[in-house]
Amino acid sequence: MTPDHDRSGPARRFLLDIPDQWQQADLSGVAMARVRARALAAAATPGEQARINDMFRQGRELAAAARRHGALLAVGTADMYPDGLFLAYGMVFAVSMPAGQELTLPVLSAQLGTATAGEVPADRVVTTAEVPHVGTVARVTGTETARVTADLSVKLLTMHTMMPVPGGDQDFLVVTLVSPNLPLKSEVYDLFDAVSSTFRFVEDSVAV
Repeated sequence: MTPDHDRSGPARRFLLDIPDQWQQADLSGVAMARVRARALAAAATPGEQARINDMFRQGRELAAAARRHGALLAVGTADMYPDGLFLAYGMVFAVSMPAGQELTLPVLSAQLGTATAGEVPADRVVTTAEVPHVGTVARVTGTETARVTADLSVKLLTMHTMMPVPGGDQDFLVVTLVSPNLPLKSEVYDLFDAVSSTFRFVEDSVAV
């Protein structure tokens, strides 16, 4: 995907390779309605059906929240597998750090407007990652409780990867990937790392 991104430097685009089934971000669309119907039909109990409905509601709210907070890109997927329903969402946000201020989690949360509800996740890890076309970048993972509406909070496996904008010391694009499939933590983070690793900036003069 190649959204335009025009900040203080030359006009740029960024590329992020998204799996084919992630092309639909609007979980109220026809394709997602079919997946929801299949998931409900496969549910063994009313409780499981309620959980599936809740997951799709969360997905709609997450997509809406991403748009409200100025996401440059918002994608999502809902797929049925033999083991059950898998949902995941991806967003890219532009973040500018105030002069003299470092990129910290409180600053990042304030910039994105997506501060978690409650305390810092016990499993939060702040580390670095190697993105082939960008270099060494900061990354934050953790199981966050995100408030998406006044009455709705959701626990999400979350990965934020901070991509420094070339030529701008205080400007970043943040690739945020989330999933409510908590039992699949290892597999989800492997997938998120693979998707984030495809990120690259492209000058407008370069054909893609």
